[in-house]
Amino acid sequence: MWSWNLITMLPAISQNPLVNSGLTWEKITLRLRNPFRLSYGTSEERQAFWLRLPGDAGWGEGTIPPYYGVEANTMEDYWRGLSRLTTPLPETVDEIPAWMGNGGPAPARCAVDLALHDHLAKLAALPLHAYLGLPDPEPKPSSFTIALDTPERMGEIASEVGKYPIIKVKLGGDDRDLERLDAVRAARPDVRLWVDANAGWDLENALRYLPALEDLRVELLEQPLSKVDFSGMGQLQSKTSIAVVADESVQSLADVEALAAAGLGGVNIKLMKVGGLGPALEMIRRARALGLGVMLGCMIETSLGTTAMAHLSGLADWLDLDASLLITNDPFEGMRLDETCMVRMPERPGIGVRLVQKQ
Repeated sequence: MWSWNLITMLPAISQNPLVNSGLTWEKITLRLRNPFRLSYGTSEERQAFWLRLPGDAGWGEGTIPPYYGVEANTMEDYWRGLSRLTTPLPETVDEIPAWMGNGGPAPARCAVDLALHDHLAKLAALPLHAYLGLPDPEPKPSSFTIALDTPERMGEIASEVGKYPIIKVKLGGDDRDLERLDAVRAARPDVRLWVDANAGWDLENALRYLPALEDLRVELLEQPLSKVDFSGMGQLQSKTSIAVVADESVQSLADVEALAAAGLGGVNIKLMKVGGLGPALEMIRRARALGLGVMLGCMIETSLGTTAMAHLSGLADWLDLDASLLITNDPFEGMRLDETCMVRMPERPGIGVRLVQKQ
């Protein structure tokens, strides 16, 4: 049995039976601090998986929101296949894709990709960013997300986080969206304000909202339209100086190319939806070459996933890595957000997370 430092941090964990001496994984139920309401629906918990290489040589995480339609059994099937491999672990980053093969959904691949990167960086006794030759992740502010709620409650939450410099407001596509923004702006006249509609608007309404968004000094508008409406989001971008940033639309390198061609301002890269650090770095570099801004985001996930992503923060324009503030039972200690929501990184080899437990 596991015991934890803080009883309030006790996660609901079920041990997966070992297939053999290869990969092992455990399911973790993450409990949300407040009900998380989006245009897709409301949830109070999320499922994550903690994946471990043999001998704890490297750790990874795989988790995805239910609205992405990825079933847990398909993730576990992929890991079972890899756990039967007798091939030695990769010795370089370049060997990772071939070792992983072509199967598995993106979050399952992400967990393996992270674990292998963690392993290689630990072998080199270097933090992950240094092992990959990336810029040091200097302290940089993350946004803090306020989930969809009544205007009054969203304004209250904005007041409660008075030292956070960036607030991202989730909107839902109903007739109270501008009221919600008004309430947040009234509570925090100083804050940098981002909006995430989670594909909840249509083009007509988005165009109609633009003057109000500009008056409220919104600086970033994330996924306002359907994930397939690249041209609509490009048209919206042509009408405003607010950065229109795609999220759900961005799941492959081809999507980055198409979104740049449509004229968007930026893309939100998330490890869980693109399949790990390798694909993320390729997409980030291509986005940069095409003149797109880059946001590094996260799902509702543990500090294992967000710390891995934060190692890439030296390449980003915007950070949205606040998952640890949104859950009550993060089982890991790694990247942390200080009282002003600045990202602070651990100084340990590999991804750099530790399990918050005692024997």
